[in-house]
Order: sequence, then structure tokens, then C-alpha cells
Amino acid sequence: MSNKFLFLSLSFFLCVFAPLLRAEPLSPADLKSLLSRIREKRAAAPQVQADFQEDKNVKMLNKPIATSGKIWFQSPNKFRREAKGTLPSITVSDGQQLWIYYPKFHSAEHYSLGKRSPLDAGISAITASLNLENVEATYHISATKEADGYQLQLLPRNPSMKRFLQTFAIKMNGDLQVIRTEMVQPNGDRIVTTYSNESRVPIPASTFEFTPPAGTDVTTPLGK
Repeated sequence: MSNKFLFLSLSFFLCVFAPLLRAEPLSPADLKSLLSRIREKRAAAPQVQADFQEDKNVKMLNKPIATSGKIWFQSPNKFRREAKGTLPSITVSDGQQLWIYYPKFHSAEHYSLGKRSPLDAGISAITASLNLENVEATYHISATKEADGYQLQLLPRNPSMKRFLQTFAIKMNGDLQVIRTEMVQPNGDRIVTTYSNESRVPIPASTFEFTPPAGTDVTTPLGK
């Protein structure tokens, strides 16, 4: 074997496998310590806003559905998500009511939360990466320490959650900021979301309020 071939083989090995070699599974004690650090950081600043880029891979489609926008979150369960693109939407929840507004069609959907419906499980999955408070009660959790942060793997415990979510991976940087999530659904669909420009400055309460504009067609898909 020539030195040149040996060098190229070694370089390929390092590029492909070095990231895997640097990943170290956390012990139960280390995982508990990590979750405690995350909660302390969240408690000090219980609000977050960030830009997002999302790719949804649907088995029946040849190309992923790409979406971008901004998200706001206030612990424990208030959030706002504004998605841009060909089908823009605004999703707003004050923890009790959920609105999804489609400005292009002048229509909105209104849902009541807290009824143990599949919608509650879906909202819980969406906000899991933003609010890890008492997450052990909802998910089986494992984690690895990587060169540039941590990777958390969440497996749902509850049957209602399992109908919506198969696995949920959360990538955090060294400052414990969420930079990527990957959600795999039971039907094989996969949603990958990356976050950037995180800020934890106070968010006005009006951010989590929504009133349909005049002329909006409002529906209640799950009833009142």
C-alpha cells in the first residue's frame, strides 16, 4: 500500500468516523446533571425567540417541504410560530387556546387545549425542545456528549404521544441552546428543524394573543 493511498484512507476514516468517536454516552448521573443545568438556564430566562428553517420529508412526496420563519416561546406553554413561504401561516397559543391563521386564504382554525386530545400530544412534541421541564415524565431520555455540544434522544412514554411521534432528537450546542431537532413520526415522515439567532430577551404578552382579522373564515375542526 502506497503512502499516498494510506494517507487518503486515513483522511477518509477521520472525516467519516471521528465525529462518532467523539460522541460519548452520558451516564444516568451525568444525564440528570445535564437536565438540571438546562432547567437552571431556562428558569433564569423562561422565554426564547429564534429563527427556524424546517424540512418535512413526507413519504408520498418526492421533495421535502421547506419552511422558514420565526418562533417565540414563553414557559411553560405559550408560543407563536410565523412561517413564511408559498403557504404562510401564523400559529399562536396562550396555553389554553390555539389559533392557526392562513393569511393567503383569509381563514383560521381555532382549537381548545387541555382536553387530552391528539392535538395536545402534538403541541407537547413541538414545544418539547423549548421546554424540558419535567420531560422525564413524558419521554425516555438518553444523551451523548459530543465535541460541540450534546445530543438528546427522546422516546415517548404515553400511548397518545406514540401515535404522533416515534422518536425525537434534540441537538444542543455548548451553551445549551437548541440548534437542531429531528422528529420521526410513526408513518415514516421526518421533520428536521434548525434554529439560529436565539435571543432570551423579554417577550411582550401580546405576542401570544390572537384576534382573527375582520372577514376571516373561522372553523373549529375538533368542535368547541
